[in-house]
Amino acid sequence: MPTPTATSCHAAPTAEPTKGSPSLYLGGAPNGGKTSIFIQLTGLHAKTGNYPGGTVARTTGVCRIGNVEYGIEDLPGAYSLNPISPDEAVVAEALDSSLEGVQSPDGVLVVTDATALRRSLLLLAETLQRNLPTAVVVTMPDELRRRGGSLDTTALSQALGVPVVSVVAKRGIGIGELRHLISEWQTWSRPPVLPPTDAEELAGWVDSILASIGYQDPHPDSRTERIDKVLLHPVWGTIIFFLVMFMFFQALFTWAAPFQDAIDEFLGWLGGEVDTHVSNPILAGLLGDGSIGGVGSVLVFVPQILLMFLLLALLDAVGYMSRAAFLMDKVMSRAGLEGRAFVAMLSSFACAIPGIMATRTIPSAKDRIATMLGVPLATCSARLPVYVLLVGMLVPEATRMGPFSGRGVAMFLLYLLGAVSAMAAAWVVKKITDRSGVLLPFYMEMPPYRIPTLRSVGIAMWEPTKAFLRKAGTIIMLTTIVIWALTTFPMRSDAELSKAGVDPRDDVAVAAYTMDHSIAAGVGKAVEPVFEPLGFDWRIDVSLIGSLAAREVAVSTLGQMASATDPEDDVEVAEQLDRWTWTHGEHQGEKVFTSATVVALLLFFAYALQCMSTVAIMKRETGGWKWPSIAFGYMFALAWIMAFIGRLVTNLVI
Repeated sequence: MPTPTATSCHAAPTAEPTKGSPSLYLGGAPNGGKTSIFIQLTGLHAKTGNYPGGTVARTTGVCRIGNVEYGIEDLPGAYSLNPISPDEAVVAEALDSSLEGVQSPDGVLVVTDATALRRSLLLLAETLQRNLPTAVVVTMPDELRRRGGSLDTTALSQALGVPVVSVVAKRGIGIGELRHLISEWQTWSRPPVLPPTDAEELAGWVDSILASIGYQDPHPDSRTERIDKVLLHPVWGTIIFFLVMFMFFQALFTWAAPFQDAIDEFLGWLGGEVDTHVSNPILAGLLGDGSIGGVGSVLVFVPQILLMFLLLALLDAVGYMSRAAFLMDKVMSRAGLEGRAFVAMLSSFACAIPGIMATRTIPSAKDRIATMLGVPLATCSARLPVYVLLVGMLVPEATRMGPFSGRGVAMFLLYLLGAVSAMAAAWVVKKITDRSGVLLPFYMEMPPYRIPTLRSVGIAMWEPTKAFLRKAGTIIMLTTIVIWALTTFPMRSDAELSKAGVDPRDDVAVAAYTMDHSIAAGVGKAVEPVFEPLGFDWRIDVSLIGSLAAREVAVSTLGQMASATDPEDDVEVAEQLDRWTWTHGEHQGEKVFTSATVVALLLFFAYALQCMSTVAIMKRETGGWKWPSIAFGYMFALAWIMAFIGRLVTNLVI
């Protein structure tokens, strides 16, 4: 099949097609390769949002072929157009052109998995019944051949009466033919007779299609079966799951350390250059303490975040994550939840926001609320910089537990604590809101084990890391600058300093006095009575307030204030914090960051909902402020109580 010239689908610099451009919908079942095709057609110029009046995510992009732009709408994954979930309801409404504010489709590309063609034909039949220009994109033909199956796409096209093209999206095979097909969408043939609507007749229609094309089902994947005998074993599989998770956190501390040291050295050099070449003290403070000292304290954790998402991407790409969900289904059922809730909680280990959004796939509204109130307790990536800093202060670097790093073990226990707490919270909410105890059956497709491609893993690793860096360059930067201003002003004249008994020539004394009498100090001291029982002084309180914008801000705030307290001290933030003492009150002169205080602060961040973005997305998903308010309130109370208990126990033990 010839391909047109100038067929780059990536050339368009935006994700918005020109008004009046043809709109093609990309539909199919989950795990069928639909997302890979979308990326091949649109590049990474995608626009994400929500469908009007709903909470289901919407992704659109532009494919440019020659001088023509085609809008590509990546529909949510669906098994049927007789919806049982919000995602499937949106797909059905989109194909019926009943979504207000969304352009009606000019044509539909139905993605079908060659290894599961029978199931794919059922969704295709329901799509053809909409009587829209339709083409079929067959994926996984290489997988089908490897497993001894066969499929004649030409015969399939003749049997269906619609165009069919075969692609291996991850390797780019067949994408040229697909682009050519898109360019001829107005000429797509239509079936002379639409598929039946009756369930029994539809099953017969599928059988007749498969028989007429001589389709050979793939053999069971022997490699997958052999591996699953071990990984899905109720005993060995569970042991391996916890070993994988344990080694995961060991790797975060050991593999990322050299890169973190390099970033830390670079930031130290950059701060020194600012001190040397910027003579204006206010500008030097803004650049050195406000920007480099604040944001830099967070950027040093980028290697660990990159590594975390790399490992998660690899585990997902090879097919292990679905196995983990299967293994945890029984555990989730003990919390009164179905296995789909584990998918949401697993997503929350990256960020609570996609975890909350993932609850859309849970049919029961009460289960959705219970899961939604539990998933923010799962340890998200935003907590990672906080945990790394505090664990580094609590556990000496040389500490070993057998062959394992003591810090790695501590991180594993914190993540385990988050998972257990999330399930416990969901169980309590479920007991309160739903006393029926009825669980819907859990269904989850398990893909065969595959060798991941470099491109797919790279995208899965880089996209969330890019989001983190974007946050560091916007929210964290803005917050740290505000906190720098609050800790710097009002500035004192030499006469005022002398009157207060501070030598104006002593930079360290001046910095300490200025910060202790700053606007931030006033705010921190105002809330100090609430947190003093936990061992938190006003500087820690300011970091807690700042972390409401983003949890990572706590690290940048502490690093910023540590630098401002002693500008001449170039040692690491943890070492500076370790020398902090109370500046006033009955504890004046006593060490702030004792082991008990560090434990309390770790537990506070483990349980508190220190993220307004999570609160906002929860409000959007529930349609009101009731449940977000409950979540924020109960998590704050739980955080305070657990931190208080942790401090008491630590003081008794140490």
